[in-house]
Amino acid sequence: MKPLLLMALALVLSAPGVVAAAASRVGLVCEAVYAPTREIWVRRVEITYDDQRVSAVGIDGVQVHSFAVEGTVILTALDNERIQIDVARLSWQSDFRGLAQSQGRCERAV
Repeated sequence: MKPLLLMALALVLSAPGVVAAAASRVGLVCEAVYAPTREIWVRRVEITYDDQRVSAVGIDGVQVHSFAVEGTVILTALDNERIQIDVARLSWQSDFRGLAQSQGRCERAV
């Protein structure tokens, strides 16, 4: 587990309104704009972690089977969508096998 991701998650958690009991889980709400249709989809991300590593990632209530961490970015896939979530920049990017792409911003879920 890269320390950059843990530091970024700590910054997300240190925002006002986060209780100490939620220290092992971060929720994000991401508004992704999908091109070429320009539709906005609200995507919900849940990241479970400890002091050493990210242990689970869920998107829209579905646990992903595998993921990788590169710095502050979580790389994963769900169905045919390849997804990149940057927890430091609070951003979302995805690609549906080159047929459609999305970009968006994320906010900490309350």
